[in-house]
Amino acid sequence: MTPFGERIRAIRRQRGIMQRDMARALGVSPAYLSALEHGRRGAVSWAMVQKIIGFFNVIWDEAEELQRLALQSDPRVTIDTAGLSPKATELANLLADRIADLPEERIAQMMELIGNPSDR
Repeated sequence: MTPFGERIRAIRRQRGIMQRDMARALGVSPAYLSALEHGRRGAVSWAMVQKIIGFFNVIWDEAEELQRLALQSDPRVTIDTAGLSPKATELANLLADRIADLPEERIAQMMELIGNPSDR
């Protein structure tokens, strides 16, 4: 699951909205919405993020949060280390190889170490 998928699923459930009803309103299939919520789709388009924001009728901070989460929720990340140091390339490859085995606590520690983009 991606941060964006997790959040839209939580909002949908909190409001008692059925997935098929939300999908119909957005003009997508229930299968697409399910895949989006579970992180089995690539990065969500800006237009789809705007449709979701409009569907939930959220404004200001909540809308900005959904936009931020969408930007950080591509489940198929590519890291281009061309022009970086050999250590940077090694780190990217180690992370790609081992991320599935990292416990949530370690992931949280690593995120704090490198800084959360929302803190900038």
